[in-house]
Amino acid sequence: MASKDRILRLKEETRVNILDAALQIVKEDGWQALSMRKIADVIEYTAPIIYEYFANKEAILLELSRKGFLLLSKELQEAKDQHTLPAQQLEAMWLTYWNFAFANKELYQGMFGVTTNCCEMVNKLPEAEMPWDIITGSIGELMHIDDMDSEIICTKYYTFWSVVHGLVSINLLNRGNTDEINRQVLRDTIASIIRSITP
Repeated sequence: MASKDRILRLKEETRVNILDAALQIVKEDGWQALSMRKIADVIEYTAPIIYEYFANKEAILLELSRKGFLLLSKELQEAKDQHTLPAQQLEAMWLTYWNFAFANKELYQGMFGVTTNCCEMVNKLPEAEMPWDIITGSIGELMHIDDMDSEIICTKYYTFWSVVHGLVSINLLNRGNTDEINRQVLRDTIASIIRSITP
């Protein structure tokens, strides 16, 4: 039994090492530089061993994206839990979203296809829905709407997301203004949307 546990632990460690190596490559050279051979070189394994864990580099992107959505969701929930009023929750969560994007640039790019060929499967990850679930709860509470699947909730969520993601994307591509100006634009826009949906 002990040896079986050890084998499982070693397999999980190898899997984690592959993902860490992939992220390291992306941070140093960008998503376009990622390859199974480069990952194998970094962790000093042969490429066929990498394929035992992941079918291709798209599978690695998918797993990194899953981890990214889990981390983003955790941070959003923590930001939300610090406030009781939905308007304050929304402001805190969207500022947290912004901070996450720049603290985890490479993950964010993979999650949303910024500067990468976004894997179609990312949209099918259950974890990709978690930020929606966390944020729409506050939108519904603010607007006094219980049906989280309502078109109004959906529209307001995508209004927020389009603005924040758009600003993030512009800045990830180094075409934005100063950080101070961007943060002011972000805060002004979030406040404006919150005012527009407050009954």
